Parts: sequence; C-alpha cells; structure tokens
Amino acid sequence: MAAGGALAALCRRLTGALRLVGARPGLAAAALPGSTPSLFHKNRTEAEPLHPWRFLHTTVPRKGLEEFFDDPKNWGEKTVKSGDAWNIKHLRGKSSEDLHKLWYVLLKEKNMLLTLEQESKRQLKPMPSPERLDKVRKSMKNIDLVVREREIALRLLQTGHEKPAPGEWRQDFLGRTYWYTYKEWPIPWYMNKKYKKRKFYYLPFVNHFIRLRLEKALRRRARRQNLEKTRQKVLRRKFPHLAVKSRSQQQAGKELQAIDQASL
Repeated sequence: MAAGGALAALCRRLTGALRLVGARPGLAAAALPGSTPSLFHKNRTEAEPLHPWRFLHTTVPRKGLEEFFDDPKNWGEKTVKSGDAWNIKHLRGKSSEDLHKLWYVLLKEKNMLLTLEQESKRQLKPMPSPERLDKVRKSMKNIDLVVREREIALRLLQTGHEKPAPGEWRQDFLGRTYWYTYKEWPIPWYMNKKYKKRKFYYLPFVNHFIRLRLEKALRRRARRQNLEKTRQKVLRRKFPHLAVKSRSQQQAGKELQAIDQASL
C-alpha cells in the first residue's frame, strides 16, 4: 500500500508539471533560444525563426568546373611562369598534415594541366609550358617517397621490420629474387607437403640463364635510352628556341645542385 501511495504521488507531481508547461509554452522556447520556434504562440508572426545548426564544416566552393581550367589570365599565352618542383629535402621538413594538404593541391593542379593538355591536342595547338606537368608529377612522387620513408621508420621502431608484413628475401628455382611473406600454417612446415614442394633455391646450370636475362634487361634499357635521345634530337631540330631555353634551365639546375652539395 505504501508503494502504491508513493507512485500515485509521483504521478500527481508529473501531471502538475505538465500542466504548468502547457499553460506557459514560452518556457520551453526560452530554454533553447534560437533553436526551436514557439509552436503554441498565439500570434504566429511573433514566433522566433528556426536557425539552422551546422555540425559538419565544409569549405565554401568558390568555383565549379572552372577548377579544371587554367587561370583566365594565362589563356592565349605561349609560356606560363611556374616554380620548381618540390624537393625531397624541403618536403622532409614538413609535417604529415602539410604533406596531406600539399598532395591535394598538386592533385588539383595535375587535373587542370591534364585538361589543358587534352584541350591543346583537340585544337591542334602546343600546350603552354608543358614542363609544369612534369614538375607536378615529380613533386607528387617526392611526397610519396617521404611518406613511405616515415612509414618505414615508424614500422622499424615499432616492430623492427621494414616491410608491412614480416618476411625475407628468397630466390625461386629460376634464380629470381623476390620478397617472401611469412604465413601462418595449421601444421609445421616440415609436415606440410604443399610447402615442401616449393623450391627456394636454384641449381648451378641456371647461372647461364640468369646472365642472359640480365643482358636482355640491359639491352632493353639501352634501347629505351637511345630512343629517348633520338626523340630529344628531333624536338630540338623542330623547336630550336625551346632547345636553347631547356639547355639554359638544365645548366641552372646543375649549378643549384652543385651549390646544395657544397653546402652539405
């Protein structure tokens, strides 16, 4: 009986509180100013407006598809001034957050230059300052190398392994070297017939074929280098003014590299 009386008293208190709120609905709106309008207000024109709340911050889009095109000031220009590619030495001094931001800036620049290159091909006109695309690609490659260096250093500090998965360098029966990743087996290796069938060595007669494979790779690389030299000669013959400019830039780059090595 005592428990029933206490429950009835609690119900009466809750009913009284609800009556007070129903009689004065402005109290509910005053508790959260600007967030909820007074739905029980007699004059709807005096109701407070609902202000939107943003829990997710997004950057304001300044442009639309214009991001894929170059600055209008550079339209019609034969040459566009641009800086040098990001060096690994400079990137190592930046934080991971700055590298992340710089990567997306370079990605937008790369998309814009690729659009410009395709449009130049469509109009059968030379692309203004095509070396910008090479600089952007080189910068992104250097960022990737710096991030990989940091991942390897952190992994060596934590696990003592250079690769993401532990393993070792092995050779197959053809003498090719590859990275073997350790795996978990339900039985020991000396009882595993599938593992014992694999040969991690090669016989002496394979040395002759290894030498032939190396010679083939060297010939292929030399042929590729000769084709590149021939292409450069043809371009210098067709565009002599660009050849003089590229030589001056190469000379300036060599001088800067010599100064950096001397300072180190």
